[in-house]
Amino acid sequence: MKQKLAPFHLAIPVHDLAKARAFYSGLLNCPEGRSAARWVDFNLYGHQLVCHLTPLEPGRDAAKHLNPVDNHDVPVPHFGVVLDRVTWDALARRLQDAGVKFLIEPHVRFRGLAGEQATMFLLDPSGNALEFKAFDDVASGLFAT
Repeated sequence: MKQKLAPFHLAIPVHDLAKARAFYSGLLNCPEGRSAARWVDFNLYGHQLVCHLTPLEPGRDAAKHLNPVDNHDVPVPHFGVVLDRVTWDALARRLQDAGVKFLIEPHVRFRGLAGEQATMFLLDPSGNALEFKAFDDVASGLFAT
């Protein structure tokens, strides 16, 4: 039975709503939805991302917690979206053209293996780690073993 993909809802802490708006709406081109004085919704490729204004704990840095994956140190925790390859390529170019500092530069990992995927990692202005990835065939690649 094929499962219908449902949009996810994710709420994350940010320390500056203006910077969150510039990053998510401006740089990533995610339309803004509802908002209030201490939070703002974004349409992250059809998913609801809510940025909540929250004091961050001292020393919080996603890049301090890393797990090795295909010869790269992947930040934990992280979140992101699986995109089609055309959209991923366009986003990678837009981020590179904007001079974004990547934690892991856009590249293809697991090349020639099950689960081959294009991926890139970056931090938002509050230090939340994001991954954007793409498969040539999402249906067969996403959970390939």
